[in-house]
Amino acid sequence: MTVRSALIQAKDTSSKSDPIQTIKDKAIEKHLKLVGEAAAQGSQITCMQEIFFGPYFCAEQDSRWYEMAETAPGPTVEVFQAAARQHQMVMIVPLYEKQITGVYYNTAVVIDADGKILGKYRKTHIPHVGGFWEKFYFKPGNLGYPIFQTAYANIGVYICYDRHFPEPARLLGLAGADITYNPSATTAGLSQYLWELEQPAHCVANGFYTGAINRVGVEAEFGPGKFYGSSYFCNPRGKIIAQAGADEDQVVVADLDLDMVREVRNVWQFYRDRRPETYGDIVRLLP
Repeated sequence: MTVRSALIQAKDTSSKSDPIQTIKDKAIEKHLKLVGEAAAQGSQITCMQEIFFGPYFCAEQDSRWYEMAETAPGPTVEVFQAAARQHQMVMIVPLYEKQITGVYYNTAVVIDADGKILGKYRKTHIPHVGGFWEKFYFKPGNLGYPIFQTAYANIGVYICYDRHFPEPARLLGLAGADITYNPSATTAGLSQYLWELEQPAHCVANGFYTGAINRVGVEAEFGPGKFYGSSYFCNPRGKIIAQAGADEDQVVVADLDLDMVREVRNVWQFYRDRRPETYGDIVRLLP
């Protein structure tokens, strides 16, 4: 069985002086057009970048950006539920979620091809270093690592910084993920050399596909960092099979042969040969 999937990377062109709702409306309009491009290319599962509906505001610490958060489900999710129904497309919608005032999460909502909300994933690992002041904005996720049984494939999601940890990828693989998606906002510099290293390794270790998404451009009002795009799909053998450029808005589309998941796992019996009874020190030892 083959599933066609798309990743959307895009520049944010808003200004800090714009009203919050204007920023969101412009980004949503832009991404709906890109979703349309994905649909025209036959995408059945489409994922957008981390907090797609505005700039990566975590480069600064300003409580004004709490206004960006909204409930999920909520108005933005409803827009993409309609798009999912229109295109019969599974949608992964990463946004800034408000649970209640003062409790906010970095979240991805998964919508099935009929427009039904299947659930959501909340980012678990929250960085707090220069340019990535995320603990100011987000609580750590509390929903675990769910698998979403969509119309086309079993998928899992982990967000940006989560990719630096092997445990989420392992848990998603063990739970039956055929494809995982990692919506991100990451800039050139310290971690760029890991971009094409860690996630292919996750694919090999777990025998699944990954779609890795990164935004593009410089959001100069927030910081000098350049988002380097380079979104890609990687297969269960660790090979990158489709990749975007580093500078432009782009829809990356690839055909994912799900039979390869079975084939690779039958050759590399990593799940059979695991020895979890010997790994207890992973959770007992500190740090």
